[in-house]
Amino acid sequence: MARTIFITGGARSGKSTLAETMAESLGTPLCYVATGEAGDPEMAARIAAHRTRRGDGWLTIEEPLRLTRTLKNADGRFQAILVDCVTLWLTNLLLALDSPDAALAEAHALARTLPELNTPLFLVSNEVGMGIVPDNPLARAFRDLAGKANQLLAETADEVYVTFSGIPLRLK
Repeated sequence: MARTIFITGGARSGKSTLAETMAESLGTPLCYVATGEAGDPEMAARIAAHRTRRGDGWLTIEEPLRLTRTLKNADGRFQAILVDCVTLWLTNLLLALDSPDAALAEAHALARTLPELNTPLFLVSNEVGMGIVPDNPLARAFRDLAGKANQLLAETADEVYVTFSGIPLRLK
């Protein structure tokens, strides 16, 4: 069983940079599992910037929905696997499955898989519960789903970090 490191924080807080730095310390090759999709030009530019920042040594796998299967297939082939990000994956699941309960069931399946992996895994997720109460049912359902999934994955992880303004704080 390899270590699972869960990293959370707000938008642009330094989560991805921390995860990449920690993964790179383990050597190459490395696997980056991207759950976001380039649905508009701004998101496409963000994805391109992330790829440029990572540089050589990283293989990128784009997988918006079947994260658990992707991790099982990548296991043992890399020095580390980095998933960026859990909250985009949950968004994709919520929209595809049209059910917070079904999306949460996928998060439970992921959590059950983590102890079986032999490759160090870095999970990046946004902390979405520190803001105001969302003004619509879908946004509230997403906030609740992300909060529950983050708790589940943090509980399962060997190490947990939160980042604030580029400064990581180890919680577990």
